[in-house]
Amino acid sequence: MVELIAMTTPSLPESIGYGSVIHILLCLLVIVHVLRKPSDARTSLLWIFFTTAVPFFGFAAYVLFGINTIPDKGWQKQYSDSTFRKRQRLHSRTTHPLAKMHAQRNSFRTQPADPDNVPLNRILDHMSRSHPLLAGNAITLLEPANDALEAMFKAIGGARHSINLSTYIFSDDRTGRKLMALLEERARAGVKVRVLYDAFGSAGPSLRLFFWHHRNVPNLRLVGFSQANVLKRKFQLNLRNHRKILVVDGKEAFTGGVNFHNVYLKRRGRCATIDYHFRLRGPIVLELQYTFLRDWYYMTDEPVDELLSSDLFPAPEKAGDTAARLQNSGPTRDETAASLDTFFAAFNQARRQILIVTPYFVPPEPLILALRQAAYRGVDVKILVPSVNNHPTLKLASQALYKPLLMSGIRIFERHPPFIHAKAAVIDDSSAIIGSANLDPRSLFLNYETNLAVFDSGFAANLKAAVLEDLSQADEVLYSNWRRRPLHRQLVENFFNLFHPIA
Repeated sequence: MVELIAMTTPSLPESIGYGSVIHILLCLLVIVHVLRKPSDARTSLLWIFFTTAVPFFGFAAYVLFGINTIPDKGWQKQYSDSTFRKRQRLHSRTTHPLAKMHAQRNSFRTQPADPDNVPLNRILDHMSRSHPLLAGNAITLLEPANDALEAMFKAIGGARHSINLSTYIFSDDRTGRKLMALLEERARAGVKVRVLYDAFGSAGPSLRLFFWHHRNVPNLRLVGFSQANVLKRKFQLNLRNHRKILVVDGKEAFTGGVNFHNVYLKRRGRCATIDYHFRLRGPIVLELQYTFLRDWYYMTDEPVDELLSSDLFPAPEKAGDTAARLQNSGPTRDETAASLDTFFAAFNQARRQILIVTPYFVPPEPLILALRQAAYRGVDVKILVPSVNNHPTLKLASQALYKPLLMSGIRIFERHPPFIHAKAAVIDDSSAIIGSANLDPRSLFLNYETNLAVFDSGFAANLKAAVLEDLSQADEVLYSNWRRRPLHRQLVENFFNLFHPIA
């Protein structure tokens, strides 16, 4: 009997199958790759744990989402941006029509009217040398979001030369179909239409062949932004183009948080999503135009001379008295964590008040520290987030961070439904940060984002009024109540907070 048991009990080497060996090798590959470059220790440990705990799927997830650098081989976004910028500078120093535009654009360079904003602008000069503070702009807040959609539809319908649109979500619902019909009509009328949609954010319409059905319309090009392409050995789904930019004829632009889908429409039994979007005129329009065309060049390799034409870059004209500067951010060498640095600098410069609106509030430790220290200095810090989130696990991760903020004197408000998707910060009633970036790791480290730093007390007052209106529809989170929430709730919050660096 003993002999029979000995014969049927496998030895240790025999008990390890091929699957286990492959899993161990994949784990070792992830560990080696993580250790190749210095990175956030918490994120690295989470990926090692996840890869080890979840065989094969964990490795696949790391390949698709965990490698947050641009692949060394294939088409480099950084190289593409540099090439585009060099050609732009070359044209700006010659008799090319762009040279005149560039000279006129430089005449709009300015400094903030409020001396308290000069240090912040000086910091931004170091982070974004190619996009200085420009005077002569008119920036208008468009809300509700449906009004922003209608304003963009009207601008598109009146286009005469060019339409350049970059959006994260281009849906094939009523809103998306109306947009596509307008774009197609303008393209058939001879307007050059370029559309850059994010391949991940607009994956559903793409899989349903929504864009493919319009591929043969003359003057209309629809391109999905993606850095995942097996044929080019690119497997990165994490790097998404989250910008929202529309530029019409190089003279009018729109940016903010609004995508093109039906959530912004009132429907039976469901209220419209709240969002902030902005119409822009003046020299800042060409900064957004440049950003779009730089991304377009990366995805299409359309000749630079065609993209840097005088039709797309008309001489800028004064449209108002607002000073603004562009702040792009993305996982390239020149723009890594630029949004994070901008928010960090702005919060540290605040002396009286910080108002923040964001749908996804999971800030990294530097921003938490900056906000807490601002509160310690006596700054009135208010943060507005949705009470009901379209990403419930992210809301739980966010709530895990409430305690240190509340204990610092920061006031947190959760807005009643409908969901608020707006992103904005107002600093000391004299400056504001608007655009596409959320206060979460994805926006701050992985996505390609575009924000504007606006130095104008009038604009800040208008934006503040909108924020205060939304604050009036919110409940304040009081620490005396928050600390008494059930233990199981705390455990769930902390569990999801563990994963927010890699989610």
